[in-house]
Amino acid sequence: MKKTGRKHTIWKWTKRVFLFLLVSHLLYIVILKWVNPPITITQLVSWVSGYGMERDYVSGKDISPNAKLAVIASEDQLFIDHGGFDWKSMKKAMEFNEKQTKKRRGGSTISQQVAKNVFLWQGGGYFRKGLEAYFTFMIELIWGKERILDVYLNVAEMGKGVFGVEKAANKFFNKKASQLTRSEAALIAACLPNPKVLNAAKPSGYVSGRSRAILRQMNNLSPDPDLQELIGNPVKPEPVIKKKK
Repeated sequence: MKKTGRKHTIWKWTKRVFLFLLVSHLLYIVILKWVNPPITITQLVSWVSGYGMERDYVSGKDISPNAKLAVIASEDQLFIDHGGFDWKSMKKAMEFNEKQTKKRRGGSTISQQVAKNVFLWQGGGYFRKGLEAYFTFMIELIWGKERILDVYLNVAEMGKGVFGVEKAANKFFNKKASQLTRSEAALIAACLPNPKVLNAAKPSGYVSGRSRAILRQMNNLSPDPDLQELIGNPVKPEPVIKKKK
């Protein structure tokens, strides 16, 4: 009887804890539809590790359409078309990573990166990937594309200990995010794969080359009316300056 009663008590409290976690995290997701995340695990780890944590959240209307276009061109060109997951890119990344031992290729969408950056931690593992898929589905359902893009541009690390495009624009170009040109936005986006090493203000050959490729993609994507509606007022394309031989 005592063992049965103890099991019943444990099961009762387990259900209560699970219900509490379920309701609380759903409430948190809904709140973040309008309120910026107070802090993320990635930001906290950066601060504790000594890299610093510089950030300055701004609303979507205070972010240049160039910055929005640049991260879409760089990170997720099918952002407005998919439901959170780009299965073809994920499959290609998996096939590439199976063949390569040193270089790794990511197939995550902007939505997946937001789910990871806001709610979870960096790294791999099936458990974290499962949680990432769940949060990706939820923010696509509750937030929508515009909010996901705005949050991404506010929480993504864009330099060593530099989080968000407003702080990146200020630190690297001494201006606000709303004032970024296409070329400047492309340079910031070019550093996203390794922001602790790459620098938009002092671009290496790799960053310069990648920014030119991003700029070409920005010019190709910008006429899309659905994309224009998402990012705001369309901006005229800038010529891509080819590297001198």
